[in-house]
Amino acid sequence: MTNPSPRGTYLTISEALRARIAEGAYPDGLPSEAEIGREFGVARTTVRRALRALQDAGEVTTVAGVGRQVGNEVRVAPYKRIVTDLLERIRTGELPTGARLPSEAELSESYGVARGTVRRAVHELEGAGHIHAQHGIGRFVGPAS
Repeated sequence: MTNPSPRGTYLTISEALRARIAEGAYPDGLPSEAEIGREFGVARTTVRRALRALQDAGEVTTVAGVGRQVGNEVRVAPYKRIVTDLLERIRTGELPTGARLPSEAELSESYGVARGTVRRAVHELEGAGHIHAQHGIGRFVGPAS
């Protein structure tokens, strides 16, 4: 910031971000809090206040696992996308009862996500009883529920 002020700095930042949003500078979502803080030379709490102002105005939404998104466009967290896709594959019979699921590494590569994201999806499917794990062997599709 050229002339930082202890009061209202977050408003200046939110206005700058608002202008960039209007220009279409963030089609894939806003930068991280740390990146915004470095750019403007402010603390993370100031950035959070600026983002809260945008969120309260309905210009930014926060999606768990995705980040802050512009507008009210609803994006699905990556793990939920994997859960939905695997459930569809089970429903259509592409993954029949007893079929072995691809490994975490294979799923991670095919969906282009981190293994932790795959683990979260798989644990959700296990918790719902759609798949079950056999230690040291793999995960398998359970009987239709």
